[in-house]
Amino acid sequence: MDINQELKQYVEEHVFPEYQKNEVGHGIEHIQYVINRSMKFAQTVPDINLDMVYVIAAYHDIGHHIDSKKHELISAQIMMQDKELKHFFSQEELQIIKEAIEDHRASSDHEPRSIYGKIVSTADRNNTVNSCLKRTYTYGKKLNPEASDEELFERAYDALQRKFGENGYAKFFFHDEEYENFLKEIRRLLADKKHFCDTQRAYINELKKKKII
Repeated sequence: MDINQELKQYVEEHVFPEYQKNEVGHGIEHIQYVINRSMKFAQTVPDINLDMVYVIAAYHDIGHHIDSKKHELISAQIMMQDKELKHFFSQEELQIIKEAIEDHRASSDHEPRSIYGKIVSTADRNNTVNSCLKRTYTYGKKLNPEASDEELFERAYDALQRKFGENGYAKFFFHDEEYENFLKEIRRLLADKKHFCDTQRAYINELKKKKII
């Protein structure tokens, strides 16, 4: 991963710690996942600026703890207010980074405005069933701490059906066999609501026993 080492050090020391403020589904583990996936897709694009890809992925959820419903706008604003980035990027590059962060949400009403937005939007999609089961539970718990687990499993099923069902809104802009296999698996699980809830219940209980959540 050919990233400017000074930039990488700055992000690791000053940006990554901010993710401790987010719930676990949007924490540093998720950010590292999106960075790695973004770099994978970026390698297939000629003349791509890997430093820009790295920063987009690193900042894309930084404002999630402030307001999850418009976190893409808040995260973009936080990035633009980071004066340190002016040492690494031109104003034009920062504008592209900003737009890519704004465009990354799967539920966005428009397609990303640049290839950079398409990279991080694609990389931000879960590609394992377990990650979906964990993230939908922890995010639902954050939104409604008083909800019972059964209510959270119901919410998770509805959310994932809207997102990854046959007519789901999640868009993917790069061919990826791993993601296509995931889609088949999650859709099989979503085909039976009771089976989905039973599966999520068993997995969440396992994570609780291990004190992961």
